[in-house]
Amino acid sequence: MKTLSFRGGIHPPTFKEKTQEQPIRSFPQPEKVYLPLLQHTGAPLEPLVKKGDKVKRGQKVADVHAFVAAPLHASIAGTVAGQQDYPHPVRGTFSCLVIENDGTNEEEKAEPIQENEIESKEPGFFRDWIREGGMVGLGGAAFPTHVKVTPPEGKTIDTLILNGAECEPYLTSDHRVMVERSKLVVLGARILCRACGAKKILIGIENNKPESIAAMREAVSVVPGEWEIRSLPAKYPQGSEKHLILSLLGRAVPPGGLPLDVGVVVSNVQTAAYIGRMAQTGLPLVDRVLTLTGDCLVSPANLEVPLGVRLMELVEFCGGLSSEPRKIIMGGPMTGIAQVTMEIPVIKGTSGFVLTCDLYEKHEYPCIRCGRCVTTCPMHLVPSDLAKFSEFRDFDQARDWYALDCIECGICAYGCPSGIPLTQHIKYAKAEIIRRSRKGGK
Repeated sequence: MKTLSFRGGIHPPTFKEKTQEQPIRSFPQPEKVYLPLLQHTGAPLEPLVKKGDKVKRGQKVADVHAFVAAPLHASIAGTVAGQQDYPHPVRGTFSCLVIENDGTNEEEKAEPIQENEIESKEPGFFRDWIREGGMVGLGGAAFPTHVKVTPPEGKTIDTLILNGAECEPYLTSDHRVMVERSKLVVLGARILCRACGAKKILIGIENNKPESIAAMREAVSVVPGEWEIRSLPAKYPQGSEKHLILSLLGRAVPPGGLPLDVGVVVSNVQTAAYIGRMAQTGLPLVDRVLTLTGDCLVSPANLEVPLGVRLMELVEFCGGLSSEPRKIIMGGPMTGIAQVTMEIPVIKGTSGFVLTCDLYEKHEYPCIRCGRCVTTCPMHLVPSDLAKFSEFRDFDQARDWYALDCIECGICAYGCPSGIPLTQHIKYAKAEIIRRSRKGGK
């Protein structure tokens, strides 16, 4: 099938050369972890343990009776030191479980799943199993995976897409997972496919990752099922769900719609890899692979890190700082979130950290109506006008001009010659539209 493209998008420098050839290194078990009770899109969790309790690595320590939620598991064995407010990379501060390592490395695991059992188990079994494992999208959004693979009544899923595009500059963790753990990615994909009912699996990888493409092609060549590896043009935001579906299948997700509306489930390749690991070992989601990079670091790296380890410990593990960072970003520079402290812990949605001292500061000037934000917007929006609606608090007009369809890719702000923070204005409008809708329009 011919690979398509999408309107708009840009080709920013990738800055991946510092880490793309760096194998995944295991971070040692820390003395203490800080586990926020919200690490996913959805309802906050409630603790299942209290101060003084002994816990094993992999033991469930927080959950909530809500569909859109994913339980949390202890990433080290030790003693619960308590619950406290602590810096959170997205929420500013949030309630957090603190666990102190006791050095025992005891683990609590589920029963492994044999590969020959996958096709014989019911989809409902895997949906519950994925939820109990605390699985979420590891590309950054951290949406609970069991929700994705549970199509509502009347919706049929025919294709599972694995997202290996990793189009965000600087980040290379997904690339290394595909190169080094391709068999786990494939195993997890088979389980996801069974859970959502898809018959075909497509894996989309940008063409600037030939090593990933080769590794995944070799891995799928020896497993059952209908597989296809597709090399995609390196173009930002190729890894956006809606644009990946359009590129691979030619299906356009309708405004306000979801991938399931066009018969598709999209999963990050690293999510699939950790589902595969759980199938092999029984261990739930207690670690993740991330990229630590930037021009302020002595030794940029791809690291597998227990959830709850603080950024300052990662920096120390990689040789410390070569210079003081002027900006710290969780994620990449296009969609990431600036941080004010290195005490923030790794959470499920932490795809990486970028620490930079080479910061280009833009000065803001009035809009010159050049139209650059319109021609590059991959969602066919008019960011300049949406930003004005937001600035003047005309949120009804912003809603009518499809502000909620903005994927917050950052392209409009990146290319604006007037230095206007367009994406930030639109994010504010979206938040206000959603807040007012929940309060009945007030």
